[in-house]
Amino acid sequence: MSFLELLVDPMFRTPLVVGAVLAPAMALVGAYLRLREEWLAALAWTQVAAAGAVLAAAAHIPVLPGAIATALLAAGAKGMLRRVGNDHFALLMGLSWGVTLLGAGFCPHGEHMARVLLDGQLYFVGRDHLVMVTVLVVAGAATHGWLSRRLLITRLFPDLFSASGLSTRSHLVAFDLLAVLAIALATTAMGVMATFMLVLVPPWVAWRHASGWRATLVLSAGLAAGAYLAAFVLALAVDQPFGPVLVVILALLAAARLLPPGLSRQR
Repeated sequence: MSFLELLVDPMFRTPLVVGAVLAPAMALVGAYLRLREEWLAALAWTQVAAAGAVLAAAAHIPVLPGAIATALLAAGAKGMLRRVGNDHFALLMGLSWGVTLLGAGFCPHGEHMARVLLDGQLYFVGRDHLVMVTVLVVAGAATHGWLSRRLLITRLFPDLFSASGLSTRSHLVAFDLLAVLAIALATTAMGVMATFMLVLVPPWVAWRHASGWRATLVLSAGLAAGAYLAAFVLALAVDQPFGPVLVVILALLAAARLLPPGLSRQR
């Protein structure tokens, strides 16, 4: 079978669609995390999802629900705290990393599971991921306008809600739950580091070159989608794990930060 025939093979349709949705979704999540100065949360959530996946495998229950449930529980716990900073995310990341490795020792295929989460073998995702990605798209589309306005107001006018007697907890918790759902899905599909780099790099580049908030979101999603498609094709062509190929492409993309800002930013 030639490479082009392999690329359009029905076996790769579901992975292609799942990744094509998750990649720009990760970039959008990353833009809002950067807006809130919580970008390190992405690495913490990926590690939490990985720990949940390994613990689920050790308990002989499906991996994807285990990863999602663990990540949602962590996000819910975060929502109960009054103030959370990057120090807390770093602590959560270390704890989750330790649980992942220790949990793998109780799983018959723990070493293989840890390797898959590291490599991010996107080509093996199935219908469960497709269903959950559909749920994510519907939930994101339904809440984006409401969440985006409130998150921007919270960042730019932090005293407005308290002055109006309104609570910020509802939209902050809603965003955290939606973000960790997306990150958990991406982690089990693409791997820990590939997911983190999708959250980190495209918004980081767009932050420098985009002319406004909407442009930042569009550019972030576009860069993530382009890097994903390039990695999908290249990994198949050279017969290498998808995750590391995507990470290298995104790391190279980060060099765009060194370019001068666009003319719209200079005016």
